[in-house]
Amino acid sequence: MNQEPTTLYKLIVLYILDRVNLTLTTTQIGDFILEKEYTNFLTLQSVISELVETGLAESRTLLNRTQLRITEEGRKTLSYFENRISDAIKLDIREYFRDHRIELRNESAIQTSYYKLVNGEYEAQLVAKEKNVDLVNLRICVPTEELAVSMCHNWQKKHKEIYQYLTEQLF
Repeated sequence: MNQEPTTLYKLIVLYILDRVNLTLTTTQIGDFILEKEYTNFLTLQSVISELVETGLAESRTLLNRTQLRITEEGRKTLSYFENRISDAIKLDIREYFRDHRIELRNESAIQTSYYKLVNGEYEAQLVAKEKNVDLVNLRICVPTEELAVSMCHNWQKKHKEIYQYLTEQLF
């Protein structure tokens, strides 16, 4: 069956997003697609943008990470056209996520964001999740954007130690 390649790439991205129960970043999706050499980086970025623009996927950017998730409209579309994805590609996807499940879950479980408050200060939000349940959800006000960014980066690196310290101190 001859189909437009970008249609297949869109279906592959939707299939990936539909098969995981966590939010994936564009980097995580790109790692798989580029490793398998299905397409190049620029085409993949265009495909992701089109999926978001048409409402088949949603994106949100936190610091330098863009996270994607499939929408209900994306699920419906995938259900109509999933048969256009070859069994070999579906197997590649299942094997990749089976082999990388733990690292993908760990990357998605630690979330950070910050924003400017009305008083001019910044609030950093630091979250650690397990199975979509917040283990820790901290909101900390700081005077500058640089401090908020630093807190977010350090949370990515030191969340385990901080969580352990908090539980030791509070229990």
